[in-house]
Formats: sequence, structure tokens, C-alpha cells
Amino acid sequence: MSAFAQILVHESQFPDRVRADLIESLRSKKINHKFHYDSIKQTQKWLALHQTYSPSRNDPDCARVYNEGFEAAISESRADRVHLIGLGCGGGQKDTRLLKGLREKGREVFYSPVDVSAAMVLTARREALNVLPEDNCFPLVCDLAHATNLDVAFKVPAYDGVGRIITFFGMLPNFEQETIIRWLAVFLRPNDVLLLSANLAPGPDYAAGVRRILPLYDNSPTRDWLMTFLLDLGIELSDGDLHFSIEDDAGGTGLKRVVARFAFNRPKMLEVGAERFEFKESEAVRLFFSYRHTATLLKQMLATDGVQVCSQWITKSQEEGVFLIKVA
Repeated sequence: MSAFAQILVHESQFPDRVRADLIESLRSKKINHKFHYDSIKQTQKWLALHQTYSPSRNDPDCARVYNEGFEAAISESRADRVHLIGLGCGGGQKDTRLLKGLREKGREVFYSPVDVSAAMVLTARREALNVLPEDNCFPLVCDLAHATNLDVAFKVPAYDGVGRIITFFGMLPNFEQETIIRWLAVFLRPNDVLLLSANLAPGPDYAAGVRRILPLYDNSPTRDWLMTFLLDLGIELSDGDLHFSIEDDAGGTGLKRVVARFAFNRPKMLEVGAERFEFKESEAVRLFFSYRHTATLLKQMLATDGVQVCSQWITKSQEEGVFLIKVA
């Protein structure tokens, strides 16, 4: 493995754009999720949190549903040469399992690990190089919420005849739902295969199911990870309290989401460059949200933008689902 790595950076993550997004986050008191993955420290805390609480790490049945999804995606993609695009690649472990499966079927594989965090992209790249050569890996740093013209970034050598499998694991809950579903519908093209995962609310009672999974968010490692952003800006733990709650989606999707807010217990002033931000006592900043779906609600939302689920795999716990979409 080379001592160097080439990474393509989309303009959505250029310093001026990142700064503008930070200013807007603080003005609106609604933090863009990308700022929780901005540093090596945050990335390491997220990876540790994921290892402790993610069903894919702790539920043996979760490995089954992903493996079945991988097998189906490999079967649906008929091309001898396959480009795997990992949107929100995280640490890249799941994508690498899919790459390995493709290689075992005799496919030539290319991989684009995509994430808002350069540290995540490098981690996924390192993982993937266990099963494919460096020349077949094309890491990309971008903010999907603001990313345009991405097709230019996904050109691989002799691109004609290369099939695409796209993964979207763990990303769906952290976007405004109508926006991200529409983005995916535009991004997909004929013959693409999409595998996406969704965090689900277990049991027949949706509201009760969301309440049941609240401890997966309201815990010390998650609090530590989320608070890193505020602490690095100069806010102190004694300036307020972090609270978790459950809210209905204002977009009318019928979904509920877990929301984390930091409520100030005293006035606080921050300076970011030449910008000043004043927070009054009892004001709150929304740090994070995560939607919880049901399979039915997810399929209804996708269908609104013409995206149809072909197959699905749900864990026995009913807390995780993998869905396969094949674009005709």
C-alpha cells in the first residue's frame, strides 16, 4: 500500500462553503450533521459509538440481512465490471464485504468511498484496499446535501459497460426526508442497483417502538460525541444541558425522529472569525436528529418520487432493515 492517498474533494466541502454552513448552523440554531464528523477526534468517537451501539455490530441477525442484501445486489448487477459507490461510507466495513462478494463472483470492481469526512473516507479506503488495488479506488469527500455534478467524480477507466451498485447505509435517518429521497431519485440512473438501510421502530405500535429505542441515543458515548462540536467551539458543559426527545416530522411524512438539543442555562456568546453569536438563557440549539422508519412508511415515501423497493430484509428485532432498489 502506498504511503500516499489521492482524495477528490467536492466544492461542497471547500473551506469557504464549510464556513458558510457553520455560520448558518449557528444562526439558525440547527447544526448541520456534517459538523459531528469534522475532525479526527469526532470520527474516532463516532466509530467507537458505532461499535458499541450499532445493530450491525451487536446483533448477529443484522449480519444476515446485510449479507442477503449483498447477495441480491450482486445477482441483480449483471455487469462483469462493477463500480461500488458508497454514499456515506463511514468506516467502509459493509462496503468492503460487498466488494469481497463481487470479487468472489469474478467481477472486476471499482470503489468510490464517499463521505463528508476526509477521515472517514481514508478509513473506508484503507479497509477496501484489503480486497482491491489502489488504482481501482476513488475516494471522494463531499456534502451530499449540497453536492451537484457528481457524475464527473464517478468516472472510472473505460467507464462504458461498468455497472453501478450504490450503498446508502446509515444515512437516511439524518436528512430531511423529502429532500434526500428526491436527491436519490435524481442521482439514480437506469440499471443502477441501490442498497439502503433504515433504522426501524420495532413492534406493531410505531410510537411505542420509537420510545423503546431512545436509549440507543440517550447514552454517555452519544452525548460525548455530540458535545464535542460545542466544546470545540468554546461552549462548556456547565453552560447548559443536553436533552433527547421524540418529535413528529413537520414535513407530514408520518415519521417520528429522535432529537438532541442543548439548552443553555445562562447567556453565552461565541465568536467564529468576525461573527458573534449570542445565546440567551433557556435558548436551545438542535444538535442532532435521527428518523425512525417502518418498512411501510419508507416504501410509501420512496414511491412518492418513483423509487420502488424490490426486496427487503428485516432483522428479527425489527430495529434494522435493508432495502434493494433496482432502477429499470
